[in-house]
Amino acid sequence: MSFTIKNCHTGQSFPSDGAASILDAALSAGRAFPYSCRGGSCGTCKAKLISGEITSGPFGETALSAAEKSAGYILLCQAKAQSDLEIDARELASGPPIPIRTLPCRVVQITHLSHDVIELSLKLPQNQSLEYLAGQYIDILLRDGRRRSFSIANPPDPEAGITLHIRRVPNGRFTGHVFDGLRERDLLRFQGPFGIFFLHEESERPAVLMAGGTGLAPIKAMLQAAFQQNDERPFHLFWGVRSQQDLYQHSQLQAWSEKHRNLIYTPVLSEPQTEVPWDGETGWVHEAVLRKFPDLSNVALYTSGPPPMIEAARPIFFQHGLSDEQFFYDSFEFGADTLV
Repeated sequence: MSFTIKNCHTGQSFPSDGAASILDAALSAGRAFPYSCRGGSCGTCKAKLISGEITSGPFGETALSAAEKSAGYILLCQAKAQSDLEIDARELASGPPIPIRTLPCRVVQITHLSHDVIELSLKLPQNQSLEYLAGQYIDILLRDGRRRSFSIANPPDPEAGITLHIRRVPNGRFTGHVFDGLRERDLLRFQGPFGIFFLHEESERPAVLMAGGTGLAPIKAMLQAAFQQNDERPFHLFWGVRSQQDLYQHSQLQAWSEKHRNLIYTPVLSEPQTEVPWDGETGWVHEAVLRKFPDLSNVALYTSGPPPMIEAARPIFFQHGLSDEQFFYDSFEFGADTLV
């Protein structure tokens, strides 16, 4: 059975077999809808259903409000077509023409970056490589059929493989295994790359980068790629964490800001340890951004972190002049790791 999905926003159509989500059908057809988590938690892929019948999987309360549901909005990552559909969805001019692949990999190094963050270094088979853009993510495929999403923390480099920043989630099934059971030389399988979070090279605007916790991973990869490509636009990185012990790559970021004149690095602590001296920024990271950039009308803003951080910042940033077309984000939900 095949259905046709028409996007009234662009006039373009694509097919769906009804078994895959609307988002997956769109990606298979080469359409470029905004999306991030693909799990119903971030709300990036919300769109309005104009006509037709769908079924929908579960989604988080922050992803779609009651008012939005009443107005006919759906999440493309959770909705499946049950008839021909008409939707109204923002669509990007073009998506990266990169194939999504399923590949094996071997754990080659496990590095403890902090008390609750591990850097996992993965190597692909000798005759395989992964094409991706700095900022994208992969899904680790678990034996029970579930998957866990992690942003790639390094720019593309066939010799280097890929690295992930993994935070231990309380009662997390997979992250608990990474910390307590995973060993070097163990084999994993993953699928990817996914996501539309990457630096837009056509923009010459100053780039404000806002990361929360391990949301640093894709932004770190984007910065490394920019340095390799001699991207001379100004970058200002704001990294929000709870306390000093959570700044797991503080020294490296300080070294980058000293080496690269177009990078300013501002760490922000929400709950600084009183016993450890700190004279830097405190409070919520989006508030620190606004203290430095009260007018956001002439910047491109890239942010990566948990949905509450992004949802709190979004309306305030728009009030300070940021345009929707210059707001790029990657939203992830730690809670997914605790699903049974």
